[in-house]
Amino acid sequence: MGIRLPSMILNAKQAVKLQSRFARNLTDVPKGHIAVYVGEFQKTRFVVPISYLNHPSFLDLLDRAEEEFGFNHPMGGLTIPCKEEAFLDLTSRLQAS
Repeated sequence: MGIRLPSMILNAKQAVKLQSRFARNLTDVPKGHIAVYVGEFQKTRFVVPISYLNHPSFLDLLDRAEEEFGFNHPMGGLTIPCKEEAFLDLTSRLQAS
């Protein structure tokens, strides 16, 4: 029985991107979600459930971003300056739990 991690990450990435595209077409973020800008240089907008903000792994990511970059959010939303792949990996694990 093999692990199908690459396909799982690809599916999660597609789902998050589709959700992100859908949210861009709306003037508001759907109820129960939050817009997050992710990336080291070029920021990509993702829309994630607000429940992620209570998860220890997500809080750890936010703490590391705060320690390294402070609270400067020029995009007007929550900005996490990490690699997009790391964010997608975390959100796919949160979605599976």
